[in-house]
Amino acid sequence: MDNSKKTQDHHIVQDATDTLSLSDVNGSIEAPKDGSFWRKLLAFSGPGALVAVGYMDPGNWVTSVGGGAQYHYVMLSIVLISSLVAMMLQYMAGKLGIVRQEDLAQATRDRTNKPGGIALWIMTELALMATDIAEVIGGAIALHLLFGWSMIASVLTTAFDVVLLLILMKFGFRKIEAIVMTLIITILVIFGYLVILSNPNLVDLFGGYLPQLQAVSTHGPKGVDSPLLMSLGIIGATVMPHNLYLHSSISQTRKVDRKDKGAVKEAVRFMTWDSNIQLSLAFVINSFLLILGASLFFGQADSVGTFGDMYNALGNTSIAGAIASPVLSTLFAVALLASGQNSTITGTLTGEIIMEGFLHMRIPMWLRRVVTRGLALIPVIGFTLYYGGQEGELDKLLLNSQVFLSVALPFAMAPLIMFTSSKKIMGEFVNPKWMIILGWLTFIVLTGLNIKLIVDMVTGWLG
Repeated sequence: MDNSKKTQDHHIVQDATDTLSLSDVNGSIEAPKDGSFWRKLLAFSGPGALVAVGYMDPGNWVTSVGGGAQYHYVMLSIVLISSLVAMMLQYMAGKLGIVRQEDLAQATRDRTNKPGGIALWIMTELALMATDIAEVIGGAIALHLLFGWSMIASVLTTAFDVVLLLILMKFGFRKIEAIVMTLIITILVIFGYLVILSNPNLVDLFGGYLPQLQAVSTHGPKGVDSPLLMSLGIIGATVMPHNLYLHSSISQTRKVDRKDKGAVKEAVRFMTWDSNIQLSLAFVINSFLLILGASLFFGQADSVGTFGDMYNALGNTSIAGAIASPVLSTLFAVALLASGQNSTITGTLTGEIIMEGFLHMRIPMWLRRVVTRGLALIPVIGFTLYYGGQEGELDKLLLNSQVFLSVALPFAMAPLIMFTSSKKIMGEFVNPKWMIILGWLTFIVLTGLNIKLIVDMVTGWLG
């Protein structure tokens, strides 16, 4: 690297606080320099929870429950592989933020030409819109099921999530982390309870975690989605592009002595612990969702094609058996609402990160969040009005949004792997060789599956 480039990168680190997204919370949380492992882990815990909620949003519900209902436990292998890939990528993202004091959007924009940066920004904004569509639909359907409101009224009500987030920001970032963690535990407890009641076959269950070629087949039973479409939906709902941008920013919320390499190394270590613990919880919840679909609804996929169908099925003894009750239906809707609210918080924060990082544009906080939610509301309101509030059509929109996230993921993966695998950028914190190989291999396989899906879809339309 020449001296001018060294100087440029030096200034990127030193002057980062002038351009950091979420600058109002960056370095705002104290991290103890001394103390036990558990005390330090507690201090660094929180960003992982904000990241993990994106791995258990309403998009995961549709793909995981649907995957279980259609293909029994086969898709558990996809849930497992997706979760392991997520842990690797979130480690890279969090490390980039801590070491470079740059989020992924900033790092990408600063190291690409203007046309390339704009193209990646557009793809990222579309992925964020697809993510927010899932939160809007999930939250709206939960309100519709719990309170009986019309679908359009429920959709419009979700716009006020922005107000909720603005209020929460007044209480400090640590409070937001605590609220998100509480909602995660609520979802975990509810679905753990539902799975226990569903009495799954443990032999088939654990066998489902073994990879099977059927999971990437383009041919499935008549009337249901192909295994490949469902697998890519699960991948897109699990390894979400926006989370890579989010984690690279919020990993910087802890105060770290930048002059002490040991302190930076320790921050990376505890960030990894926090991320992996929270993503393990997300893996358990996603497994619960798929297990519930497989144990209760397998062979009845046509009866649980929408959130409303799932809600009704849990109260119907002819579908859910002896465990069916209105209480289970209500718990399901409450968990869905918690999931939508959780993901709304993180999705809106990511919108701020992406806009500032790619465009170097600063606008009032409330306006950034109104724009992010407004862009997601447009297609959902359009579908709701056009189809008269039919849940089936909204759920199709939600599933397709998750498949799009799978298509968009490589556009975030490539720069992340490239930056964190560069010794010039990361120094001693560069990815180990095995991780570089595994990262690029994952990128190639996912890109290949996406291309295959797109070709099959185009062929089907033309045919």
